[in-house]
Amino acid sequence: MSSLRKLFGSKTALVLLTATGALTLHAHAPHSLQLPSDFKVAHSGSGSVEAVVDAVVRSSRAISTVAVTLVDYKYSLHGLPKGSDEYRHELSEVHMRSARRLLRLCEANKGFYIKAGQFVAALGQAPKEYVSTLSSLQDKAVPCDYVAIREVLVSNFGQDLSEIFHSFGEQPIAAASIAQVHRATLKDHQEVAVKVQYPGLERQRKLDMMTMHVLSHCVTWLFPEYRFVSLVLEFSKAVSMELDFIQEARNSERTAKNISKDVITVPKVFWELTTKQVLTMQFCKGQRVDDVDFLRKMGIDPTKVAKALVEVFAEMILVHGFVHGDPHPGNILVSPTDRGGFTIVLLDHGIYKQLDDEFRRNYCQLWKALILQDSEKIQQLGEQFGVGEYSRYFPVIFTGRTVDSKSALGKGMTVKERKELKKELKTLRMEDISSFLESLSPDFLMILRVDGLLRSINRKLGAPQRVRLLTYAKFALYGLSTRPNRDHDN
Repeated sequence: MSSLRKLFGSKTALVLLTATGALTLHAHAPHSLQLPSDFKVAHSGSGSVEAVVDAVVRSSRAISTVAVTLVDYKYSLHGLPKGSDEYRHELSEVHMRSARRLLRLCEANKGFYIKAGQFVAALGQAPKEYVSTLSSLQDKAVPCDYVAIREVLVSNFGQDLSEIFHSFGEQPIAAASIAQVHRATLKDHQEVAVKVQYPGLERQRKLDMMTMHVLSHCVTWLFPEYRFVSLVLEFSKAVSMELDFIQEARNSERTAKNISKDVITVPKVFWELTTKQVLTMQFCKGQRVDDVDFLRKMGIDPTKVAKALVEVFAEMILVHGFVHGDPHPGNILVSPTDRGGFTIVLLDHGIYKQLDDEFRRNYCQLWKALILQDSEKIQQLGEQFGVGEYSRYFPVIFTGRTVDSKSALGKGMTVKERKELKKELKTLRMEDISSFLESLSPDFLMILRVDGLLRSINRKLGAPQRVRLLTYAKFALYGLSTRPNRDHDN
């Protein structure tokens, strides 16, 4: 209540809580409930009526979706022997229903809910039904009206656009959940990309994060076996960082200094035209990294692109410990050069993670142990990472094979090994997955997310897993012999 009072004012907060309950009831009532025609919300001075009503509707959808999902899990699986074929079948069905329910919620609420859905989809450890269903959210963003975008620009620049730009494209060339990008030309004819935040995001962020935070605690309180509080906290931190375009600009410049490879391009920042809500950068041509048809048409070997991308992120994680947290295909472009050559353009530097150096070195040790199949070392590192017995799944998660696998590196598992692993995984319950995710540190959660996104890109590019494994092993050894340069932290 205190958070709502700060956000909307005391009277509005009371209306918000009351209306949320009423609308949640309305969503599940057998007969349609209509708000009175004279229903009004007093203007509290802290926001418009439209903002309050939107807040009520958004939080109501979230509450009702979570409530129905919890009931679905609780009662659909009630009385079924865990590990039985019937239990596994029903669990998969509930996962799919719940994932579709969550997808509808994200599509309806848009904004930060789209981001949350993308966050879950990038976690390879989430049930496959969630990952496959929510992956469609990567391309769901709807652009904002140009009139509203122009107001944000004029408000931030303090002058009309015609005084700054020679030309400014009204149609966005890209749109995401919190911002869109317009192509423009400066007075000196330099081409730039202007990233503009949607208006009203800060208030929406506070309410949406509060709703998700409260719901995650309620779920844990009602059903202790389902624990997702730390996931919500980590997501909330990531979103907060992403709304500061000045920090994003700093992140991009630091990465440009860290990764000195010729194959990587980080767009130059135009600081005089950059604020917390507007980021102006060099316009770079290119096509999405997962557009295999384009790469082949340009004479570019997709597997070479995959190898270069893996090397960049292996260096980020294992050597510098400063990691781009959102490498989905829309944020990575490939620009052709001469004779089948290419450069990789790395965009969207809003979400970054500065890894704790002890974690970075332990993660290097983990990769060394994974390649050597040193089960004792893996178990020891599992204790240091705080995951305990779940460390036995590290080899499968990162290398696609068990620690005692007899198959060659990058070849996956034998048929017998797959059967044995499948049998073991069948005994895992939803609470086991949530317990594993809850035990992970924020650093490890970020690594899993990034690794999941990169592996998805590698599969689309047809790159053999062996390339990724050997690259990580090489940079892990290098990372153990060096300490990152953090002169750019400030």
